[in-house]
Amino acid sequence: MTGKAVIKLAAVGAAAALAITGCSSDSGGKKATESASSKAAGGSGGVDTPSMTVALVTHSGPGDTFWDIVRKGAETAAKTYNIKLEYSADPDGTKQASLVQAAVDKKVAGVATTLGKPDAMKGAVGNATKAKIPVVGVNSGSDKAKEFGLIGFFGQPEKTAGEAVGDKLKAAGATTPLCIIHEQGNVGLEDRCAGVKAKVPSTQTLYVDGKNLPNIVTSVQAKLSQAKNIDWIIGLNADVSLNALKGRDGASSKAKVGTFDTNADLVKAIKDGKIEFAIDQQPWLQGYLAIQSIWLYKYNGSTVGGGQPTLTGPAFIDKSNVDAVEKYASQGIR
Repeated sequence: MTGKAVIKLAAVGAAAALAITGCSSDSGGKKATESASSKAAGGSGGVDTPSMTVALVTHSGPGDTFWDIVRKGAETAAKTYNIKLEYSADPDGTKQASLVQAAVDKKVAGVATTLGKPDAMKGAVGNATKAKIPVVGVNSGSDKAKEFGLIGFFGQPEKTAGEAVGDKLKAAGATTPLCIIHEQGNVGLEDRCAGVKAKVPSTQTLYVDGKNLPNIVTSVQAKLSQAKNIDWIIGLNADVSLNALKGRDGASSKAKVGTFDTNADLVKAIKDGKIEFAIDQQPWLQGYLAIQSIWLYKYNGSTVGGGQPTLTGPAFIDKSNVDAVEKYASQGIR
């Protein structure tokens, strides 16, 4: 199945679920009173079901614009479904697991979480399922969703996405790509580079500190100054790739740049011809569907995906279609 076909299916699923919402709002039930904290999370209660608290826990580091987009999608769903959304994040797997455990101890109605470091997360997720709190996976860890007892998963298969990039590089005649991993131990990022390398075996890997953007610039510049045969740079995050671009220019390298994930600045860089392409996994949609799926489960016992991940990507954004994405990126939702 192509990335575009997958995205259409995800959109159809969301539309169908919204149709359910429309029916429930006509039932004549008394609308639940919203809490002030629900309003703060963007909730105005688009349905007439009682308010519930849902935790979204990610492995985002400070200032990561990708996760801002995921959070916006989740907040939109919270507003629609009269949910009080409690968001927290930590890139350290042990600390992220503690955040999930705190949500379990608080007896939230549901948990949506990433599994970038599944070994660290397994215990806390298991405690949630033992407490009969539905857990949904978002963005990373699709291969662990069934094992961990998740009721659904929304994201993209990372190795498949990496292979799609590898195919694109091979078609472009790439000889020595450089894949930049900005968070050691994150299995999703490792899978992306492994997918690229599976298609272009000469791919090299560079580890950088994703929380230190100036370090990315100097690390890439140093690598390219030393390895002048590198002809492509693949970043795994929009902010990382934009800073890798600065490092490339500092090294006076001719290497082309491609990336996973987007933000408004990244989309503009594609339009300006500075970056060749981006893999779009639709982070806003991931956040929205994760929170929506918990409401569906609590309201109607519904699950989405039939035991399989619901894919929101991958699809390519390049000069041929960037204009169609630009207005959404400028709103901070692509």
